[in-house]
Formats: sequence, C-alpha cells, structure tokens
Amino acid sequence: MAQSGSMKLLGARNMSCIVERMEWNNKMDLIAYGTEKGEVIIQRLNWQKIVTFPTPGEDVRVRSLSWQMDETLLAVGYSNGKVALLDAESETIISGLIYDDDIKKVFFSKAINSKEKLDSYTCNSKDKHKRYLLKLPPLTNIDPCLKTLDQKSFPKGSPCFLVVIMRSGKVHLLLLGALQAGSIDLTQHILHPEEFDVYDVRLNGDFNAIYALLRDGHQLKLLHFHNQVLEDCISPMLELASHCAHILETKNYINDTQQCLLEAWETVQLEMDNKLTKYANSQAYGMISAYFLELHVFGYATLEVEEFLFEGLTEKGFKKIANSVDLSLKNLQGLVFKQLTGAAVNMFYFLNTIAGFGRMSHFFEALISPDVASEAMRACGAFLLKVHELQRTIDILVSNMKLFHSWMIFTILRLSHQEIPDDMIFSGKENIALAEFFCAMEPDLPDASEDDELSDDASAIPMVTTRTKFNLERVGQYLENAYLTQLQSVDPTQLWTRLLAENDCLAQCSLLVPHDKKLSLIQQRDKMFNAIDAVFHKPTESISGSFKLTTTVICYDLPQYIVESALDEEHELNYDFVNCSYHVHEATKCDMLAVTVRWQEAMILEFSRADDCLLRCTRVHLQPGPFTPQLHENYYNLRIVDIQFYNESSISMLAQTLLPTPGVRPHSYFLQFALSATRNQSTQHQMAPLVKLPDATMAHSIHDIPDAVTFKGLDGVCEMLAVSGSRKVATVLSDRRRKMTIFEMEIEEEEDDTEMSQASFLDMSKDSVLATGANESDKLEA
Repeated sequence: MAQSGSMKLLGARNMSCIVERMEWNNKMDLIAYGTEKGEVIIQRLNWQKIVTFPTPGEDVRVRSLSWQMDETLLAVGYSNGKVALLDAESETIISGLIYDDDIKKVFFSKAINSKEKLDSYTCNSKDKHKRYLLKLPPLTNIDPCLKTLDQKSFPKGSPCFLVVIMRSGKVHLLLLGALQAGSIDLTQHILHPEEFDVYDVRLNGDFNAIYALLRDGHQLKLLHFHNQVLEDCISPMLELASHCAHILETKNYINDTQQCLLEAWETVQLEMDNKLTKYANSQAYGMISAYFLELHVFGYATLEVEEFLFEGLTEKGFKKIANSVDLSLKNLQGLVFKQLTGAAVNMFYFLNTIAGFGRMSHFFEALISPDVASEAMRACGAFLLKVHELQRTIDILVSNMKLFHSWMIFTILRLSHQEIPDDMIFSGKENIALAEFFCAMEPDLPDASEDDELSDDASAIPMVTTRTKFNLERVGQYLENAYLTQLQSVDPTQLWTRLLAENDCLAQCSLLVPHDKKLSLIQQRDKMFNAIDAVFHKPTESISGSFKLTTTVICYDLPQYIVESALDEEHELNYDFVNCSYHVHEATKCDMLAVTVRWQEAMILEFSRADDCLLRCTRVHLQPGPFTPQLHENYYNLRIVDIQFYNESSISMLAQTLLPTPGVRPHSYFLQFALSATRNQSTQHQMAPLVKLPDATMAHSIHDIPDAVTFKGLDGVCEMLAVSGSRKVATVLSDRRRKMTIFEMEIEEEEDDTEMSQASFLDMSKDSVLATGANESDKLEA
C-alpha cells in the first residue's frame, strides 16, 4: 500500500478544456480523457499529447472510456449511442457501433486465457486463411472523406468481451468487438421499472456470469446472472467471433470496392459525355446508330457527321478521349476482377468454415444453425456469380469501346484522305462486331401497348422508356439498387444453362448456387449481407435466453433526499450518490466490487468463484466512531467524491469536506485504503436467491481500523480520480475539472522510468514496463 509520504508530485497542468472522463492505460504511460466538446485526447505521462479524436457529432458528450487490457485500443461510449474503438498506436478509428439509446458505460473485460478455456475444444485454424487466401489489394483510389467508422480493420489484440451498457437498462456483449454475444434487458428483472437506474454491469472472472448494480425503487441492488451457454461455449465462441471479425472486414471491403466502382464508372461517363454523348444527345433517338451504321457499311457520312468529326474532333483529340476512357474502363475491370472477386472468394471461404463448424454439433449447436449457414454460402455464391456476370459485361464493353475507338480513328483518317496504317484494317469478324455494336447502341423502344401489358403484371421487370447513347447502361445498371433492365442474352452453347432449364428439380436444388439474372450487383450484395446477418442471430438468441437470475443482493436502502439544514430547505443534498469500481483478483479467484452507498459510506463486496460460493462484505464510512481518538478538524465531515481500485489489495478514494466554513473553500484528500486491514471487520454470506446486507452487516469507521487508510492533502477542490496500480500513478482533477495533477505512487530508491526519448511512444511505454529494476544507463538506452 502506498503511504502518504510515498506520493511524489510529477506535475500539474491547467487544461484548455473541461475534462469529463479520464482513464489510465493498464501497462503503458498513456492516459485518455474526454472533453466537454466530445473530443477524446490521449497523452503520455510526460504531458506529450499523442492524438486527438474529434467528436462524432454536435453536442455529443463522452460517457465512458475503457482501455483494452495491456493493449493500445480504447473503447469510447458517446451520448448519441455511438461506441467507437480507437487505436492509439495507429491513431485511427478502428470500428464503430451505433445504438438507439444513450450510453451509460462501456468497458473491456479481462483477457480470455485461451489455454484455460480451450481444454475441451481445440482448433488450430487461427489465421489459417492466410495460407490459402491472397491478401486483398488496397483500395488506393477511394476518397478518404468517404471513410466511416465501420470501414476499418477490427482489433487483433487479446481476446476479450466488449460490454455496452445503455441507460435504458439494456446490456450488449460483444466478443472481440465483432460478434454479438448476447444481450439482456435489466428492466425485466426489477420490481419498480419507473424508479430504475443502472450504475454498472460487469462480467465475472470466469466469463459465465454478470453482476448488475442498479437502483430498483429505493433499494440499491446487485443482481447476479449466470449464463450456461457462456460457460459451455466460450471456446467455440472465440472461433466464431474470429471468423465474424474477418467477415465484417470483408463486408466493409466490399462496400469500399463498390464505392470505387461507382467513382470509376462516373469517370467513364464523364469522359464519354465530353464529346461523344453530348453530340449524340443532340440528335433524334435512333439517328446516331443509323448514321454510324451507314458510315461503316457504305462509307458515306452525312454533313452533320462530317462536321462533328472534323470540327468537333481531331485525330489527336479523339485519341486522348479514347485513352482516358480506356484507362477508366481498365480501372473498372481491375476493381471487379481483383478486388471484388477476391473479396467474394474470401467471404465464401469464411462462410464455408462457419458451415463446417455447424456440423460439429457437440460444440457449435447453440451457436450455429447449419441450414442458415448453408443458405448464407449460397447467397455468397450467387454474389460471386453476379460479380462474374458484371465482369463479362464490362469485358464486352471494353472490347466494343476499343473497337469503336479504333474505327473512329480509322474513319477520321479515311475521310481526311490520310494514310491508314496496315494494323488498322478490320477483319470480317470485327466488321460484324462493329455493326452489331451500332445496332445495339440505340435499340428499338417498346410500343405503348407493350408497356400497358407489362404494367398489368406486377412481377414484370420495369422497362425504361429511354436509353443512354452507346448503351452504357448495360454496365451502369449493375451499380444501381434496382432490377436490371437489359438482361444478358442466353448463350445457346452453354450446356449447363440448358440442363437447368430442362430440369426444374435440379434448378431448385439447395446444393446448387442460384443465379438470379434480374438482380443488380447492389441488390445481390444486400441479399448476401442479410443472409450473413442471419447466421449470427442464433448466438445472440442462445446467449440472451440463457441469462438466469441466481442471486439478488440488497446492498442499501437509498433515501431520495435529505435536507442539508432547516434554514436552507431550498438547496437539498442528494444522498443517492452511487459510484463503483470493479476488479478481478486472479490469484484468489475472486470478483471485487467497491461501491459508495452514501456520500460518506462505501461497501466492498468480494464474490468467490470457488465452489464455496461465498460473499464477503466490508462496510466502511468516513465519520469518526464513538471511540475514535481526537482527529484533526479537517478529517471530520468528509464525503466521498470518487472511488477506484488501485490494485487487488487497496482502494483509492477522493474525499472532500462536507460542510466547509462559509467563505472557505472545502478541502480535498486522497485516501489509500488497505483491504487486508479490514478482514476482521468483514462478514461472510452464502450466495442465496436473496441476500439482505443491511440487516447482516455493520459499517465501521475507517479511523478505528489500525493502519487501514492514509490521507494525502490536495490543492484545490478535486472532483475526479484516475489511478493505475500497474503504472503506479494517480491523477486528480481540480478547479472545476480544468486542472490535472499527476502523482507517482510507491516510490522506491530508484528513479521511475518517466523520462522518454522521442522514439515511438508505444515502444518506450512497453520498455518502461520491462525495465523495472534496471539501472539508469540501461533505461536511457531503452
């Protein structure tokens, strides 16, 4: 335990903003704090600011901060329902979640020990996809401003749960920040939903139960929920969550690729519109096709065409247009052939693996439905077929446009009586292809009678009344969220198509991938995403339905208000002050919860995870007892402002004087409270369906417990506390949360490794943890 004399002032700074939340990293010298503007700032122990993450919206507040255990990942909960995962190392937003309610708190659980949890199920498939799947190429041409919160890679740190607590009482569990691992609505387990408030919800050290600290009417309760699915399936859940993270990354990659496809296609349309499409639109529908066909077959050009070719275009000018269009089409081809096809293959691989997991019913029966996983595979296969269909359509367009560009240059040279190179002479097959291209450039429009007949059929594909020149919509229709208007013609030489057409039972077989030729690429993608989302509904339903309330612990009766003085009845002091901190003690297999039940009283609950199922309770208050020796006058009438576990053996408190002298600012104190000194004053209780602690426990004054607490006077009116036993630091906020003061705890003879070079702050932070006990020269070299 840190004695009062073992606290060393490292520094104090007046911040340029109001700090509303702050949290120390578990191992590195990093502290994160949220401002009143909704920003999240990460800085080092030596006040070096690392990165500032902007607010996600106007009038958005930071509700909660939580570092992933021993990692550089920070979870942030905002008042608008957003949860962002921020990476301090790469200074990027990893991913984000959006809920429809205000967030109370978010936190990462402790790391899941794979060696302990994988005793009955082992799978050596971790990152095995890297052996078989090529790494997807980067999307270098995507606009950075189009990036959203959910379009980055998911964290690859230690496996753990992310718990999101809503003010409404709903709690969501996410494994690896990706897999929805169940949820629970606490309002379904209370007696007074109209007088409800949730303070904290925590996972126990074995990941098979949760503790929910809440207000139910006028009672402060701690509800213990056991979950059998979490207990039995934690190892398979890790495998499923890993693949879920890969699938979500692939989904985001597909969305980014389609955005790039839209950009490339808009470039193609822009290049064509500069000269060719603009001129074609000035002519009556069908005339451009007739003019070009006449020029190609008979070699005769009308005056309008000659004027367009010789005044509007030149050989060099058209070559420039042709090169720009060819380049954009090549980008389009590459995006479909490499990025989109590769992403679809990756998605099929991961879904196939999940479908294989589903056949291992002994481990995955509660998590995966084989039929749903197989349907997702079929939807992914259909998406891959649609990608190949789009690829063939683009290839045909590229071939036609190259042939058309060559013909235009050939025509300009011929009509201007210039010498034509030998390599520009067209073969008979190419001439036929050109004629077909001109005929299809402006196809005949359907008659009005045909439109009326089609309108009577609700299931019919809607027909367009106009078509773009050069028939570019054959490709553009795939990038719209609407049915295709120009279907690909059926190739009579394809035996597989004929086989499916002649055998309905084979066409409807679930073992074959369906190919819906009416859907666009966007529609096929949405259909695949919906099928994938259905795969992960079962783990959420199974885990959510397995929460069973096993114990209700009544901690305290909370009065609503107490009048501070009879002369000042208008200013009432709210005694409903609940602040809590949670710690998992691995050595003793014990879950520890420290909670303030009043401004002057706190309760330390220790839940044993052993077979004895014991609950140890210690109640302490800051008021002097009847046999307390005379104290300094400042130690009377103290109230608790903040409380946190410093480590498994001690608790840090921040206190203020309750009734200061008029005109005198209240005093603030930092208290370090040793749990070992209170073992004799604690009571033990057997975990039962109902445990009433107020009737079976008694509060003890901390002044009457020998060597239990030490006091450290602080400057200013301190309102918030952040401690880190692993980093041996404590931070307090004073002067209306604008002044940050950092103390070093447990000072030894050696100097602490707080002097850092200008190298990578993460490397130096990690080295500082490993360099404890090294001499001064070794530390400077590190």
